[in-house]
Amino acid sequence: MAPSRLCYAASMQLCEVYQKLGEAGFAQIVRGISLGKLKTYQLYDALKTRTHLVKLNTEHLRKATPRLWERINENDEEFAKDFAQAVLVSHLDMIAAVLEFLGIPNQNGFFEKDIDASHYLTEGWAARAFEKFRGSYPEPLLLFYLNHLAWEMKVAEQPFAPVA
Repeated sequence: MAPSRLCYAASMQLCEVYQKLGEAGFAQIVRGISLGKLKTYQLYDALKTRTHLVKLNTEHLRKATPRLWERINENDEEFAKDFAQAVLVSHLDMIAAVLEFLGIPNQNGFFEKDIDASHYLTEGWAARAFEKFRGSYPEPLLLFYLNHLAWEMKVAEQPFAPVA
């Protein structure tokens, strides 16, 4: 396995974000993927290829969930990154709402790649956003996005989990 595909403990990896959700949480975010949005954002064929599905539809994606979960647990970071794109484009409304709440400038959920988010992602930002949106969106999806944002901005060493 190539080194880029391994999840190292030194900094949070995307594999860890999925793993923190657990298998049931992962299955829930898989069920939330919108094939229409994948086609709109030209990710349909890429996801079909990455999931090794001959035909990509909601039933085949749901049935493939255990195999996809295995790949996450094998720390296939490249798959985790590509799969995240499918999850995220399916929920741009939530992303835009979270970014607006955090004050991060964005256009319909998209922000500049070189943005310095340090002054937006202040101490406790993930907990505040989680509390604000926990009743509005499925919890696994919200946790996935908050942790994906932390991963993308390189502001966390481990996935955020709400205090019970």
